[in-house]
Amino acid sequence: MKTVTFVLCVMTLAGIALTARAAEEKKAPEAKKPAAPAAAAPAMPPLPKPGPEQEILKMQEGNWDAVVESWMAPGQPPVTTKGSETNTMLGGLWLVSDFKGEFMGTPFQGHGVLGWDAVKKKYVNTWVDSMSVGLTTGEATYDGSKKVLAGWMEGPDMTGKVMKMNELSEQKDADNRVFTMSVPGPDGHDVPIMRITYKRRK
Repeated sequence: MKTVTFVLCVMTLAGIALTARAAEEKKAPEAKKPAAPAAAAPAMPPLPKPGPEQEILKMQEGNWDAVVESWMAPGQPPVTTKGSETNTMLGGLWLVSDFKGEFMGTPFQGHGVLGWDAVKKKYVNTWVDSMSVGLTTGEATYDGSKKVLAGWMEGPDMTGKVMKMNELSEQKDADNRVFTMSVPGPDGHDVPIMRITYKRRK
């Protein structure tokens, strides 16, 4: 009887101990699972570097004196004015131009950006000035045998009417270049409306 009683006591005490332990385990905070490793960040593509296309732009870098000829009407002699242009390379990739002069007796300022579009495989440009009411944009290709950048630009004139103009930029040598802007005439042939002769300032 004592043995049975002893066994029952032991079992009772063991049961109490197990119950207490279970209660303590419920109170104990669950161990945090280790966080999953963060996904690796995508590798950054290499930064673009200037190439042969940008070497074409560098020929226009620097300070230039300009003589501007503007044809106000077909068959009429051009109006001639003077100006200056400062061209700088942005990161070796883009040519940024700032032009100052006058037009019809009024001070004139213009700002352009020209660069190589690696997706289009063409030169692209933008232009704004103090006498236009919107942004002019264009595209061009380069003929290395003639050292000519030829293309078009489209944008609003002083009245807001959108015009599409053809343009040629010819690098005569390191210190001389000529920019010509023209529009189709009545016979379909291009008629110049502006020519700028640049000479590098020493």
